[in-house]
Amino acid sequence: MATPQASVNYTPLTPLSFLRRSTYVYPEKTAVVHQDKRYTYRELNQRVNRLASALHQMGIGKGDRVAFLCPNIPPMLEAHYGVPLAGGILVAINTRLSSPEIAYILNHSGAKALFVDKELAELIHPIRDQLTSLETIVNIDDNTGHAGIEGLDYEAVLANASDTPLDKPVADENEPISINYTSGTTGNPKGVMYTHRSAYLNAIGEALEVGLNSRSTYLWTLPMFHCNGWCFTWGVTAVGGTHVCLRRIDPEEVFRLIEVERVSHFNGAPTVLILLTNHPSAQTAKFPRKLHVTTAGAPPSPTIIATMEAMGAEVFHVYGLTETYGPHSVCAWHEDWDELPEDERARKKARQGVPYIIAEEMRVVDDNMQDIPADAATMGEVIMRGNNVMSGYFEQPEATTDAFRGGWFHSGDLAVMHPDGYIELRDRKKDIIISGGENISTIEVENTIYQHPAVQEVAVISIPDERWGEVPKAFVTLKPGEQPTSEDIINFCRERLAHFKCPKSIEFGELPKTSTGKIKKYELREKDWQGFERRVN
Repeated sequence: MATPQASVNYTPLTPLSFLRRSTYVYPEKTAVVHQDKRYTYRELNQRVNRLASALHQMGIGKGDRVAFLCPNIPPMLEAHYGVPLAGGILVAINTRLSSPEIAYILNHSGAKALFVDKELAELIHPIRDQLTSLETIVNIDDNTGHAGIEGLDYEAVLANASDTPLDKPVADENEPISINYTSGTTGNPKGVMYTHRSAYLNAIGEALEVGLNSRSTYLWTLPMFHCNGWCFTWGVTAVGGTHVCLRRIDPEEVFRLIEVERVSHFNGAPTVLILLTNHPSAQTAKFPRKLHVTTAGAPPSPTIIATMEAMGAEVFHVYGLTETYGPHSVCAWHEDWDELPEDERARKKARQGVPYIIAEEMRVVDDNMQDIPADAATMGEVIMRGNNVMSGYFEQPEATTDAFRGGWFHSGDLAVMHPDGYIELRDRKKDIIISGGENISTIEVENTIYQHPAVQEVAVISIPDERWGEVPKAFVTLKPGEQPTSEDIINFCRERLAHFKCPKSIEFGELPKTSTGKIKKYELREKDWQGFERRVN
């Protein structure tokens, strides 16, 4: 029997319904905390309605793009509801991009309005005349003391708008709700399109997988601009939880908020966890309730997972990309693993796992798209399809076709499949080291170096070698007060790894990172590959 296209019983899926429900169920519950501000769900809903009305007054209509350039503050959260409520498409911009990169995104997306935090206005000044589609600029004042840029004021805009809900229901759940631009490490960034339906489902998936409920308090350590905060911008609201905003990562403030606001959940890349566990505040940190930490963005070492759990946190390890709304898989835990030794538990938890409840499908395949054997040794590419895979790249049909060749989204990540069906990442295709014909996993080498007690952070790349083609090199950030030599680190590896896998050189210092905590390996490679033509991937 054919399914009707529409009926009185059919309601399109949209994250906008989460705010409506939580306002109805928990009107006086605290929805948002930021410094000395606290908004109830009733107040948050009113502010969102005012934002949507104001956007209409600005001429924003169906499908128009509205950009936000601001950190994890209430207006950024409000944008996730107000922009789509007005019929627009949210473009949340990475706050650590350069002015030319921001100009590219604003022009490529065709954004008609830009909401910008005053502290970040200096990024807009030099490109203002280059923004061809931009009609309106709105300044967001978060009491930073910065002057901003010529334009409107966010709070004044809201004050002059109506808080009456707009009668603009989402007609098609497959309409875009946001465009998230990739990091653009190999060229101009691509605009990844998210739909109302998939954002709704992924938000539900987040809540289910990490155990969010109405008693949850979520601390915003993950940027809201990154994959719409892995859809936690919608997921926390869906269950009526509390959002605790954090303008920038400060370990001391993170630990203070965890204690004072009784935080139950936060997300972050492994580099964030490393920053926290190596801060002096970690020695006296108090978790007044069970703290659930979700990590992704780069494969975490078993060492950092074990360290966080030794502090009393429960670590959820997830994996995904911008193209999969953030997390697509989770290392779903088995109760009988609780009895394993600590190091073995950590190794299991370092795996990328199985698809989310709502994600459906994930495979590891060879170059012919045939499934690799589940032997924990043979590497292949991770491919996905299902409810939380992008609808495509904005105005880039050729790139979209290439990404979905064979009917599956190709991640570019290399992994093995374990006998129990769990995947484990071994590398990016472009990061795999092929030395003398032997494949070397940079992740395996990094996890070994992380075990050295003096090492705080590490990244391993390939460098050219006349004999072997390429060999591993490690970039290491040391813990304060530690002074091992390069030979110490290399010998440490040689005691634990096959000698061909060990780094041939070590460079000490800080590591370059993206705003989401990923190490910019491409910058590290540039130093050693200048003047060379790559002979492998």
